[in-house]
Amino acid sequence: MLKKWGLKLKERLPNLSTHERGEVMLDITRNASPGFDYFLLVVLSGSIATLGLITDSAAVIIGAMLVAPLMSPIIALGLAMVTGNSFILRKSISALVRGALLAIFLSFLLAQFNEWLPFISLAELPNEVLARTHPSPIDLVIALAGGIAASYALTNPKLSAALPGVAIATALMPPVCTVGVGLALGRWEVAGGALLLFLTNAIAISFASGLVFFLRGFRPAAQGEKRRLPRSLWIAALITAVMLVPLSYMSYQLFRQASDYRQVREAVRLELSELSGVDLVEVSVNRQAAGLDVEITLRTRQTLRYEQVVALQEDLVQRLNQSVSLRVNQIFADRLDPLIPPTSTLTPTQTATFTPGPSPTATSTRTATATASPTATATNTPTDTPTPSPTATATATPADGVVRWATQPVVGIYQYPGGPLIGLLYYGQSITILNGLQDYGGHLWVQVEDEEGRIGWTLQVYLVTVTPTATPANP
Repeated sequence: MLKKWGLKLKERLPNLSTHERGEVMLDITRNASPGFDYFLLVVLSGSIATLGLITDSAAVIIGAMLVAPLMSPIIALGLAMVTGNSFILRKSISALVRGALLAIFLSFLLAQFNEWLPFISLAELPNEVLARTHPSPIDLVIALAGGIAASYALTNPKLSAALPGVAIATALMPPVCTVGVGLALGRWEVAGGALLLFLTNAIAISFASGLVFFLRGFRPAAQGEKRRLPRSLWIAALITAVMLVPLSYMSYQLFRQASDYRQVREAVRLELSELSGVDLVEVSVNRQAAGLDVEITLRTRQTLRYEQVVALQEDLVQRLNQSVSLRVNQIFADRLDPLIPPTSTLTPTQTATFTPGPSPTATSTRTATATASPTATATNTPTDTPTPSPTATATATPADGVVRWATQPVVGIYQYPGGPLIGLLYYGQSITILNGLQDYGGHLWVQVEDEEGRIGWTLQVYLVTVTPTATPANP
């Protein structure tokens, strides 16, 4: 069966004539020579690819792939392995190394220039950059297929139109430029992952192209027409197989990280569903030797208690069945819609009556003072000694005053003057003034307690103290 398939393959891939092999070698050598045209295309394609990575534009990156000349020296390297031509080997290695270093340096400068003049913020890496930092065995297979397609097209003039598609599929220039971007940002994991992807593509393409050249009749001069694989091609095959080790390891790490993130996010979502007014914003998971390091960011309407965070960590440990180090970041926020007023402003809340008599108003009332009635004038006739009439005395009021909003529909309660928001107060809501008073930002802040028991600070200018009216004592 294998012999039959071998004969069919030999019929489909006939050896090229000596003249045809000479033309292919001349064409590949000319394209792989590091001349002015080669370096000009490296500069142009590197610039386009770097800008495409920074702007996260796939269309721009595809344009850089079509212009990039790095495919030629890599295919020439495969031809040199099969033919044993040291001249082509030196030319191809020189062109590949110098072109890659030039592209890395250029991308480094462009990314650094963008950091100095931030046209686009790189605080978060674009998706096009992240896509080239985690190579996998699939990338190796793609490079092998691309190398076969490119070398076969070069040995068959009728298929030369397929080369642009191969250039897009193998994507040599974007990984090189990603290395420069990672170095400029100080992200060594980005630069290392992109460099591994570039080396994977280069090794796989050179091996695949060398194999095709061998099947098309290219041989070392000393071997003649023998169909025995040269030693250099066996070495290239071994190196290609060895590349599977780091690629498989990175794929496993990526899969494990994604699994941890999915499990932690689901567990956090289930635990937060029991808390009202809490929304999950972001989850960050890092696997450490001692367990998972989890950092979550929440959007809340009120401050979470320390006991709640401890309970959340304990629940995560039970759900994930492993050690979890938890940090919680809180963003205090409240959703307000200008078209939908708060419900508390539409329906008045029931407040306690502090003293009998007229209900308090927004303006302060003057407390009643006792006045003594005129005493009788003494005469020579004996009379009863007049006594002053009973005076009015005020009943005792609560130690904490009662306040009511006067000028603002909604005012915040802050953890401390100018600190984070911990609650909202609405028009007509009664709260208690505590003894605290501070001057911050040119305004007076008072310490208050709302009806839900939250203690914080708010601006005094928005408050009006309501003093209970005095109640006359019984004579």
